[in-house]
This record gives sequence, C-alpha cells and structure tokens, in this order.
Amino acid sequence: MKTLLHEQTPVTEHALNAIAHMPTKSLPMLMNNDFTQGLTDADFMRIAVLLAQKSYDEGGCPIGAVIVNNASNTIVGKGHNTLVQENHPYNHGETSAIRDAGRIDFSRTTIYTSLSPCSVCATLIQMRGFSRVVVGDVTNASGTQDFLKENKVHVDILEDQYGIALYARFRLEKPEQDLEDWQGIRSPN
Repeated sequence: MKTLLHEQTPVTEHALNAIAHMPTKSLPMLMNNDFTQGLTDADFMRIAVLLAQKSYDEGGCPIGAVIVNNASNTIVGKGHNTLVQENHPYNHGETSAIRDAGRIDFSRTTIYTSLSPCSVCATLIQMRGFSRVVVGDVTNASGTQDFLKENKVHVDILEDQYGIALYARFRLEKPEQDLEDWQGIRSPN
C-alpha cells in the first residue's frame, strides 16, 4: 500500500499536523515505517504540542502527549487534554494517550508530553512502567521530574518554544482552569 508520507517525504509542520489529527490506528495508512524511522524526539514533541493546540482550540487546557514504541519508533498512542470538553477531571493529555495506547507493555515506550506531568499523571507514568518521559515545558510547570527519576523513569527535557508560549497564553487567559487542571484546585462558581 502506498502511503502519503514515505522515506522521500520531508518532515514538515503540515505532515506532523496530519499525524497529530489522524486516529492512531489509522496512522499506518498515512505513513510507512521508513518515514517513522526518520522522526526525532523534536518531531514527536511537536506532535504533542500540536495536540495541545487542538485542546486549546476546543476551549480546553493545552496539553498533549504521544507514546512511541522504542524499538519501532512508531506511535502507539496519543491524546490531548479534554478536562473541559468532556467535563472529566482526569482526562489529561497523558491519560488520554495512555488510554489510546491500550493495554500494552509501557516499559518499551517513551511518552512525550507538552507540559511537565501533574502529580496524578507522573504517578500513572511511573505505575505503568514507562522507561522514558520527554517533557516539552518545565517553564510553566514543573516539579514531578525528581519523583519520576527516583522511580527509575528516565526524564529528558526538550522544551518546545511554541508549546511554552501556548501554555503561558492559556494561563493568562484562564488561570482558574490552569489551577483546576494542573493542581486539582476547583474554583467555586
């Protein structure tokens, strides 16, 4: 089967945006293994940030996550924060990506998250046995990296400037929603 994204296709913002918005199970119809082998940590982080942008555009918290199989370099799960959209307190980017991946061996994967994980997501990452987490923003939120490292999860920081600016803008626009999402603090209204 001929795919749209193949070894001769350049990795562009448009290509990464298509990957971010296509259902995970349909990705093999979009890109072949040669294309996925060429994707880098920065590319996977940009996909996570594009998912964060999707959440922001839907009126939610701009946090996205991508889970990649370490051996094949293929995306096995991805998601974005839907706390507001689905009225669910723990539909975070990381939990959404984990749910999308299903019941797999996460010790063979890396999770890319556009924002430093909250305590709940960091605990889930540790509990599910992820071998590595790559964090795209520790400027706007941080603090769980030491917990992850202490629990034998390799942590890399790969800040994405677009993602940092997006979350900073969101925090200024909706500070109550930021507190609810990242710290679990719900303002009375």
